[in-house]
Amino acid sequence: MSNTSNPLLIPTKNLHSPKAAAKVDGKIFTRSFSGRFRNWRRGAAGLLALMFFGTSWLNWNGHQAVLWDLNTRQFHVFGTTFWPQDFLLLSLFMLIGVFLLFAVTMVAGRIWCGYTCPQSVWTWAFMWVENITEGDRNQRIKLNAAPNNLSKIAKRTSKHGLWLAMSLATGIAFVGYFIPVRELTANLLQLEWFTTSAAWVFIVAGLTYVNAGWVREKVCVHMCPYARFQSVMFDRDTLVIAYDSARGDSRGARKKHEDPKALGLGDCIDCYMCVQVCPTGIDIRDGLQMDCIGCAACIDACDDVMDKMGYAKGLVSYTSEAALAGEPVRIARPRLWAYSAALVIMIGSLWFALDARELVDMSVVKDRTVMYRKTSEGNVMNVYRLKITNKTQVPARYELMIDKDPRLTLTRTHEIILKPGEVFDMPISVTMKQGSETSGMTHFDFVLVNHAQPGSSVRVDANFIYPAF
Repeated sequence: MSNTSNPLLIPTKNLHSPKAAAKVDGKIFTRSFSGRFRNWRRGAAGLLALMFFGTSWLNWNGHQAVLWDLNTRQFHVFGTTFWPQDFLLLSLFMLIGVFLLFAVTMVAGRIWCGYTCPQSVWTWAFMWVENITEGDRNQRIKLNAAPNNLSKIAKRTSKHGLWLAMSLATGIAFVGYFIPVRELTANLLQLEWFTTSAAWVFIVAGLTYVNAGWVREKVCVHMCPYARFQSVMFDRDTLVIAYDSARGDSRGARKKHEDPKALGLGDCIDCYMCVQVCPTGIDIRDGLQMDCIGCAACIDACDDVMDKMGYAKGLVSYTSEAALAGEPVRIARPRLWAYSAALVIMIGSLWFALDARELVDMSVVKDRTVMYRKTSEGNVMNVYRLKITNKTQVPARYELMIDKDPRLTLTRTHEIILKPGEVFDMPISVTMKQGSETSGMTHFDFVLVNHAQPGSSVRVDANFIYPAF
């Protein structure tokens, strides 16, 4: 794959031939192409875009299906509500995502970057707009060098207009996961633009416009840390995009029906198509570089040229260092088993935690200003601060009781009806009747019964302090 010890650190070479130039005036002009990997990437990008733009508009049990409500600090996900105290579950979910990315990277390289990373997906979408408004690569290069005229201004205006529209839609969709999207959209249509929510929409839209329209590959090459530390996850069996130099070299132009062996040439016709379709402007024939995002554009372009020349496909392909060197390819490796074991443990832990998660939260704090009070009937009373939270998305009816010590009773019966997400917070009195000849402390439980779920209850232990009567 490369004659260096770490192929990921090969610097991108400067291409001096005008035909080969990946950049013109410091800007990359990519060529249109077709192929199976482009179709797969478009399918994955389309599915992700549909999920991103559509999920926030779905309703579930009368609520927005996915909403991180910052005002109430509640995270609603398809009928389930998570609260700040459920942060451990969110942390576990993020860890699962990290280890899954590690495992996928070790097996398939930067497939995340090439097919599903938002930066890549939006950049390809913006490049498609550029292509339909300004033309293919050569037309855009000519337009870039041409003086300003009505045609150029019209094409540039239409391009940037579509970019801004896509960026605004992205901003609304993103902020719509934190502020109800229907309310947010209605406010924007009513020209309520000087609000905090509108400001965030314009900030996200601006960042999208700059990242996908102007910065593009610089985010992947200079700003994203993933390209820098991915080498520690690669091994000789990791699938990467590579050029088969043993088959392709020596490179050179030839006519279609000429025998390359008679000319002393390999299969590479030195057409630079692989360079001109690359969104980061590298030449994959120089070896694997950290600039490569694994999008397989060069594979599609090269396969198309091989087809036209009547050669076998795969001069540039998904392969590994071991395969290129003729060594046996290992799929199951110790690190992969370690990642898999960690994933199984974490997914099992998350499943158990979600299954054991209480849908009602109850906390009890004893009033410490007065240890106990004596009532007019001669009984002893302790006061507690009770807080109950309905963590579901449906109304619930609860009944509060006490257990373990028959001498204790609630001062009055408590039946509590809470709306979805509502918090009940008030003092509760517990009384011990006359009759005790000793002073001390007894233990008991507050029991909260959910009438909508027979057999479901929450217990919180508490202490009752009393004197001798």
